[in-house]
Amino acid sequence: MIDDASLAALQQAIREAHQALRPEVAVTPLSHSARLSAMTGCEVHLKCEHLQHTGSFKYRGARNKLRLLDDNQRKRGVIAASSGNHGQGLALAGGTLGVPVTVYTAHDASVYKLQAMRTLGAEVLALELDPLGVELEAGRQARLQGKVFVSPYNDLQVIAGQGTVGMELFEQAPELDAVFVAVGGGGLIGGIGAALHGLSPNTRMIGCWPANAPTLQASLQAGRIIDMVEQETLSDGTAGGVEPDSVTFGLCQRLLSQTVLVSEDEIKAAMRDVAACERWIIEGAAAVALAGMKKLADEYRGKRVAVVLCGRNIVLEKFLEAIA
Repeated sequence: MIDDASLAALQQAIREAHQALRPEVAVTPLSHSARLSAMTGCEVHLKCEHLQHTGSFKYRGARNKLRLLDDNQRKRGVIAASSGNHGQGLALAGGTLGVPVTVYTAHDASVYKLQAMRTLGAEVLALELDPLGVELEAGRQARLQGKVFVSPYNDLQVIAGQGTVGMELFEQAPELDAVFVAVGGGGLIGGIGAALHGLSPNTRMIGCWPANAPTLQASLQAGRIIDMVEQETLSDGTAGGVEPDSVTFGLCQRLLSQTVLVSEDEIKAAMRDVAACERWIIEGAAAVALAGMKKLADEYRGKRVAVVLCGRNIVLEKFLEAIA
């Protein structure tokens, strides 16, 4: 579990990022949803990270990491592992800051996301490995090539960038009862939770996982990071194992108030709800957070809750099939 001094240092890094990343990183809207509020009995606010640059919150952490590199590190370039959103964020940040970006990815990653990373200027290398295997190999290659490895979650500078979502939530709605966040490696909820722990300590942090891919949730229950076989999920952005030394494990131990698992049918229903109520396309990972809120709605009836819609990057045909 993360100690007080480490948590305080992360909170300071988040505050610094909150100022330094503007205006390149957008302040996304916190939109009240009257229809979802009526449907669930909660006062529902949607944090629109699907409207962030590159269609995902990942641009925040990527931009923060690259702005903190020294000149030599920038010239050498960086290596990352990504199923798509982290890679897109790094590609855009690298293009604007003059940092070459190489992204390792699994061979079965979304074709849409692979194309988007290449369009933004990243070199993309697909490997015949699972997501955790890709992360470990990308880290190995970074060490061999003398480049900085940018983890999608196991990096406090990346987490500080993601934590700016929490700063915005406090500024936009300072008295939230709960925040629902989809969790993969834990970088987003770790950053938001760290920010709100100091600003709004009574706000509950609810981690939401697809039941088909709950590695970090199972690790928290086990008290240690474990490896497990995951099933296919619409929430490809949260799928995959967790690095054995991940700093997010201790953050989640300290900061999460509650966890919830949702089925693939519940994810599809949440995607449909957002399309029907708000006319937005969201990806599976974003729907996981809404599905988690719906599942726990009775516990938060009448409460003011925020649901982080973390991204929109999904193949159109896959989205249409999911909501059909």
